[in-house]
Amino acid sequence: MLFERLVLEINQAGLSWLTILKKRAAFRAAFADFEVDRIAAFGPTDIDRLLADSGIIRNRLKLEATAENARRIQALRKSHRSFAGWLDAHHPRSPQEWTRLFRQTFRFTGGQIVNEFLMSVGYLPGAHEPDCPVFIRILEYSPPWARVSAGI
Repeated sequence: MLFERLVLEINQAGLSWLTILKKRAAFRAAFADFEVDRIAAFGPTDIDRLLADSGIIRNRLKLEATAENARRIQALRKSHRSFAGWLDAHHPRSPQEWTRLFRQTFRFTGGQIVNEFLMSVGYLPGAHEPDCPVFIRILEYSPPWARVSAGI
């Protein structure tokens, strides 16, 4: 789920989130249900195939970054057991520190992409304001940012 979210955030750069959501099923099909090991094996022929797929965002840099980021997640498994383990090992950090870390670790991960990714998966607050009805529901899931705020 984390890798899928990162891929979707990368592809959303410069586009509306609605565009990405409408293409989500096509992304799943094109990217082998976001199975890291299968995507890590993608080579030039796969990138060419994806560039011809009108159901997804056809940006060579984003497509190549997806395959390379899958390979980097494979490497993170050796040191942190999983992408989630890597995130947990580096939490908490400021948005600027997260962005530096992501840029050192992954491709096509600028500040906006990193912040939106981390907010959407619970490592940074800000997706909802405290007076938003969804905010209380989110707290029930004990997102990482809330555990830090509570001293847990």
